Amino acid sequence: MRTEVIEIYQSGKGYKAISKALGLQRTTVRAIIHKWQKHGTVVNLPRSGRPTKITPRAQRRLIREVTKDPRTTSKELQASLASIKVSVHDSTIRKRLGKNGLHGRFPRRKPLLSKKNIRARLNFAKKHLNDCQDFWENTLWTDETKVELFGRQMSRYIWRKRNTAFQKKNIIPTVKYGGGSVMVWGCFAASGPGRLAVIDGTMNSTVYQKILKENVRPSVRQLKLKRSWVLQQDNDPKHTSKSTSEWLKKNKMKTLEWPSQSPDLNPIEMLWHDLKKVVHARKPSNKAELQQFCKDEWAKIPPERCKRLIASYRKCLIAVIVAKGGPTSY
Repeated sequence: MRTEVIEIYQSGKGYKAISKALGLQRTTVRAIIHKWQKHGTVVNLPRSGRPTKITPRAQRRLIREVTKDPRTTSKELQASLASIKVSVHDSTIRKRLGKNGLHGRFPRRKPLLSKKNIRARLNFAKKHLNDCQDFWENTLWTDETKVELFGRQMSRYIWRKRNTAFQKKNIIPTVKYGGGSVMVWGCFAASGPGRLAVIDGTMNSTVYQKILKENVRPSVRQLKLKRSWVLQQDNDPKHTSKSTSEWLKKNKMKTLEWPSQSPDLNPIEMLWHDLKKVVHARKPSNKAELQQFCKDEWAKIPPERCKRLIASYRKCLIAVIVAKGGPTSY
């Protein structure tokens, strides 16, 4: 790229033309040309200072090891380099990996997928990839989730001075056993959010059927789904038990076959994230408030948000196919 800058400059073009032709900042073009004019070259010149201890061979070793096992720690890498007579601080190793685009990050949490799960996910994505948009718009998406009162809330950094870590404004208060939580069942379609039900006590097949009886058809009517609507639910034992299957059949509710361990295929997960964020922002002080805030905020979810989620569902299926049935970013 630097050579191209000089070649174009020698042909009589100015900074602006070179910048536009190569997609570079004008200041970058200017710096390259000034360096060429002063030193007669655009290659990196020898620099003063202590030479690096990490040789090219050691660098290749580092990259090879973390590529093979991303969980390898910098201390383990330090010991590995020591075995080839390269002694460096572990912070030096982290910096060198960073320069090669390898940065320490918290790993994303995803369901454990067996070979059977992966195969089922891939088959599902391929089977439904070319379904018409009308099919997805007439699917009632359902799920349950737990919303905690204090528990694990959104992680965030704070700005504070030294020795002020335990000042009230700089801590997140916690309560033993999480301070309480509520389990809710919800549903939505492309036309908007459906009903949200708070689950009292232990969830079992009987409780689940009661929730379906009280909330599914009213939601279908509210969301104006067509007669060909389909119910989506995951493969939780309460959802697939013999009694629930018979209840669904008796009530003529057609269900969408579903691959296990696939929350990333259910767009309602995005709405759960939205819900928890706004509920926690309201800072409920007890379970009664938590329940009410959940109901209030669920009803406020914009229909446009739901419509966008379903409109982009094909991209989700494509992501599963690209991942060959494995985890996706959804």
